[in-house]
Amino acid sequence: MRTTLKRGVGRGAGANGNGRAVFPPGTISAVTRYRQPPPPAATGLGLFRRILLITFLAVSALALGGVGGGYLYTHQFVRELQAHTPAVVKAAKALDLPVANRAAVALVLGYDHRRGKESDHPSLSDTLMLIRADPETKTISLLSFPRDLDVPIYCGPTAITTDRINSAYRRCGPKGSLLTIQKLTGLPVNYLITVNFHGFKEVVDKLGGIWMDVDRRYYNKNTGAYYNNFANINLQPGYQRLSGQEALDFVRFRHTDSDLTRNARQQEFVRAFKEQVAHSFSFTSIPSLVHTITQNIEVGEGGHSLTLDQVVSYALFARGLPGGHLFQEKIENVQCGIECSASTSDIQAAVQRFANPDVQAPTQANAAALGQKIRQKTPPPSSVTVTVLNGNGVAGAAANASYLLGQRGYRTLIPPNGLGANAPATFHSKIYYDPKQKRARAAAVALQNLLQPADVAALPRSPKLRALDPGSMLMVVLGQTFHGDIAPLPARIVPTHQQANVRYDAGSAELLRPYVKKVPFKLMVPTVLERSSSLDTLPGDKPLAYYWMDETRKNKGIRLVFRNGANEFWGVQETDFTGAPALGDRSFHRILGGRAFDLYYSGTHLHMVVLRQNGSTYWVVNTLLDSLSNETMLAIAKGLKPLTSIH
Repeated sequence: MRTTLKRGVGRGAGANGNGRAVFPPGTISAVTRYRQPPPPAATGLGLFRRILLITFLAVSALALGGVGGGYLYTHQFVRELQAHTPAVVKAAKALDLPVANRAAVALVLGYDHRRGKESDHPSLSDTLMLIRADPETKTISLLSFPRDLDVPIYCGPTAITTDRINSAYRRCGPKGSLLTIQKLTGLPVNYLITVNFHGFKEVVDKLGGIWMDVDRRYYNKNTGAYYNNFANINLQPGYQRLSGQEALDFVRFRHTDSDLTRNARQQEFVRAFKEQVAHSFSFTSIPSLVHTITQNIEVGEGGHSLTLDQVVSYALFARGLPGGHLFQEKIENVQCGIECSASTSDIQAAVQRFANPDVQAPTQANAAALGQKIRQKTPPPSSVTVTVLNGNGVAGAAANASYLLGQRGYRTLIPPNGLGANAPATFHSKIYYDPKQKRARAAAVALQNLLQPADVAALPRSPKLRALDPGSMLMVVLGQTFHGDIAPLPARIVPTHQQANVRYDAGSAELLRPYVKKVPFKLMVPTVLERSSSLDTLPGDKPLAYYWMDETRKNKGIRLVFRNGANEFWGVQETDFTGAPALGDRSFHRILGGRAFDLYYSGTHLHMVVLRQNGSTYWVVNTLLDSLSNETMLAIAKGLKPLTSIH
């Protein structure tokens, strides 16, 4: 994301590399819409691999690119996947051109094209989700928008009305949704992915279903009455494999909760899909899978059409995302009645977090939750001196970059003895650090996140570079890939330790006792609960589910469901299914009280804690909105006790 801060005067302006003065801009905007400049020739594997981790394309690419004999299928797949309907082709013209080796953003647009009697009715846009993929930080960010969020609607350069955000699709098709999101966020969008929900079901079924964690009992039977004109759904709580229809019912459900919870379920589907791609895949249904995907999904790309190399190479990225590097963001303080509203500041704060994921956030949040102190390896910008040199031949580039770094708190120095700030030409920007200065390399890595793409290395022995060094901790040589923008500093909030909000309650022991001889593992009782929580015993709900984990009947599961005071649901899953896809993406492994726990973070939120013991696993799963604090989650997990010890 760019800002409008571009040029400056004063100390940084002296290092412009061409002797010309530069001046600051006028009004400064925190976020502004922009179009990427023409990119240099792409290097390495295609950019697309960094965008579609959580779409069906990733799975198909993985299958088609990895199987002998899949080559012809892949060519057909890519050709048919490219934007081809008039509406998507038209919308693709408004996309921003992606830049090689830079972060890119995709808009996933899920729509419902009715069949049968309602086939002539306008399609409805039920899902609007932005995905940002960053090759430098190896992160994926998700940002969902409530379908009833009241925003200015765009079909062209000016707003036509203010209405619910999903009405943009009904009014102007995918282009309307794209323009509305671009105007609302100020972000460049490089890809548009449209998914037909009916195809969603077919694709999930072709994949053999999807493993998902269902937080509670979901049931509704549509009677046709005005007060119950909602879709049918019948899901039991617990971690399980869902069919395409069940998965669609789950992600679209909202008639007893809110748009915000619905968005969270959709993001949970994304997480589950990513986990399943990384865990396993069956190649037996490739031909029919290709047909199903291409009939229901289109991908538009800014500037040119999708290529074979992009699709095949992307599959490698799907398997390599580090644990804890999937960030699920949401707009805070959304107020929903008939429609939903959010302040501009809350929307922009969510955009900032989405566009600048902090890979250190899970580590810091975990340390705070455990009451540990983290030694800060990265010095603050105010203690880092930087000299910027021009290595791309663009007049004023060094001065502009110096000014922008100064605005972000760095101390910029100019070359000594009146020397010009020019350096040998380079393609990628270079960030050299002085190895003699403490924490210099950590400072260089932090600056790398603001200057992507850039390479970090110790200051070489080059006499020319040494002569231009005034003793700075860092020396930056701007490359041809630098286009005048520097990312904002991450909005880093260092978390502090809080007291767990819990109480002692082993009441679920009586609920578990009848199942002692029915499961092949020792049952655990959560003896510590979130303070406002109790077993979900309301009529129609189900506080305990006992079931086979799948149709193979190899593993059994028990799920306890708790409801907190905010009417959200969290649970404890117990099973001997140690190969569950959800267990493959842990962030940390810790020994607490002599027992081994795996911790699973989403950004700064501890979403799941798993106790491993005697070939079985015991999961404490947060609410869909991760409303239980990290300390509370840990306290509940540490409070798991063998049923035999409860009298």
